[in-house]
Amino acid sequence: MAVREECHDQLPMPNGWFAVDFSHELREGDVKPINYFGEEMVLFRTRSGEARIVDAFCPHLGAHIGYGGRVMGDTVRCPFHGWQFDGETGECMAIPYCQKIPPQARVRPWPTQEKNGMVWAWYHDEQKPPEWDFPALPEFGNPDWSEPRAFELELDAHVQETHENNNDPVHFQFVHGMAAEPPGEIEFSSDGRHYQIVNHSERETPFGTFQTSLIRDSWGLGLTSVRTTGIEDAGLLMYSSATPIDEKRVHFRWLMTATRNWVDLAGEEFMNGLTKGVYDDFDIWKYKVHRAKPVLCEGDTYLGQYRKWARQFYTNPVA
Repeated sequence: MAVREECHDQLPMPNGWFAVDFSHELREGDVKPINYFGEEMVLFRTRSGEARIVDAFCPHLGAHIGYGGRVMGDTVRCPFHGWQFDGETGECMAIPYCQKIPPQARVRPWPTQEKNGMVWAWYHDEQKPPEWDFPALPEFGNPDWSEPRAFELELDAHVQETHENNNDPVHFQFVHGMAAEPPGEIEFSSDGRHYQIVNHSERETPFGTFQTSLIRDSWGLGLTSVRTTGIEDAGLLMYSSATPIDEKRVHFRWLMTATRNWVDLAGEEFMNGLTKGVYDDFDIWKYKVHRAKPVLCEGDTYLGQYRKWARQFYTNPVA
């Protein structure tokens, strides 16, 4: 019987680091309402330049701080009665008409960091503090690399499903019309939060023929980088984050860059091709169901490893 509700195993919200904005789109003094992880929050940049995230609703009378709120130093001020909340601790720091601040006057602060051109929030189903981190990539801010091109969109999917494509080489042939991917190697980090897949192939370029490597790194379920190396003094990088809006919808962000000596020759085609390729997957993601216990064949090696790896990012994994 092909009834969607009976065939679909709904995945819960995963724990981890997820991007909530591009750094260049959050200016000093900005206050933004944001909606991720099925929750309403406020993102703002303090006068000292720090990105902060707190829960949306003021503990006083429930006003949404993201609509009309204002940055005051390192705090955000509620638009209703002017209560000011510290973005790092969530504590109320000032009430303009009262010197004594109630001890319950606080909003929940979200662990936040800014790295690789994006602002990141830590989500945990039980509100536990961050359990792992991810690296700053050397390409960002490097004068030898082009200014990153930003691209974003929202779609109907779960973040585990979209990330799974990275571990499904066969789909590149059938969905994206690419040649069959050559055999590769997969390696997991010692803490298990990161893995890397490397594929090698021969590539013809305007500079000649090179033995190149496609290197795909993943940290948690929301963060991936894809690099092409092996071409002398040249490189290509795609950096992406997939952030759950809720359990059925995801917000994608990409940053794409190339070495300056390569961007005019092949970098633009690389970035345009990646952007176009995203749309090829839309109907698959939109209409598929999630199989918690899929029927896999011997050729699905990466998929089987990925499913086992992904379980660690859930408080209560789907059986």
